[in-house]
Amino acid sequence: MDLVFLIKEGFSGIWRAKLPAAVTVVTGFFALVLLGLFATVSMSFFDVIDEVRGRVELEVFFSERSAEEDVLGIVDRIDGLEGVDEVTYISKDDAARIFEQEFGRDIERILGVNPLPRSVHVSVLPLYARPDSLEGIASRIGALQEGMDIRYNKVFLERLEENARIFTFLTAGMGILISIATVVLVGYTIRLAIYSRQESIKTMRLVGAANWFIRAPYVIEGGVQGVLAGALASLAVYVIFEQLLLRYEPGIYEVMHPSTLMVYPILVGLGFFLGVSGSMLSVRQYLRRS
Repeated sequence: MDLVFLIKEGFSGIWRAKLPAAVTVVTGFFALVLLGLFATVSMSFFDVIDEVRGRVELEVFFSERSAEEDVLGIVDRIDGLEGVDEVTYISKDDAARIFEQEFGRDIERILGVNPLPRSVHVSVLPLYARPDSLEGIASRIGALQEGMDIRYNKVFLERLEENARIFTFLTAGMGILISIATVVLVGYTIRLAIYSRQESIKTMRLVGAANWFIRAPYVIEGGVQGVLAGALASLAVYVIFEQLLLRYEPGIYEVMHPSTLMVYPILVGLGFFLGVSGSMLSVRQYLRRS
């Protein structure tokens, strides 16, 4: 019975304070739309980063003095190193065929000999596709035999990681600011509702009602407002990505679509969390003061 009463009080509180509740829902809606857009762009950005990392390779060129058996043995040992995903060995004949496919010329006919070295392409796991991890893998490969030439695009990876860090800080900062603003606005609305029902709260305290019993309707009220704002924000993000972006920028849509599917339930859950948090903070402050 108490639970039914508390839920009814929560919904009736929204009805009694329609304008502040509407302002909170609308404000929360815009805040959550911004958070949804930030979240979608951020997740898509990191998906692209992971895809780029998945294509990172080290190229290892062997010395002409190395025997074929020694080279094949080193290839097997490279394949067993931590962080290595796949190893592709390219013999001198393979290198000549690749050269002919790309440049349309037979290098052996031109020079009379095949000067291209034997090599191995080393693909690493995305978790290890970072400058410090690749440097460690390159060092371990280099320790297997002297005279090997190990190459990878270190400068590009350093810039990639730097941009990822900057983007992470920016999006996290914006997300925190918007979340705080939403909590404050929800709390402000709940505070108005509390002040409009001061006499009722005083009466409840006089008859010995526990703080949780007084607090519960306002927490429910904030949660309902948050869920409503989150649902409307999910609908807006759906329209932006599934309708407008798909129609006018299908290429960008293909990149962002997997991340967008994760955002819808997150926005509803986040709206509920922010609404409840704002309500709890406001009610707790009021009860302490009174």
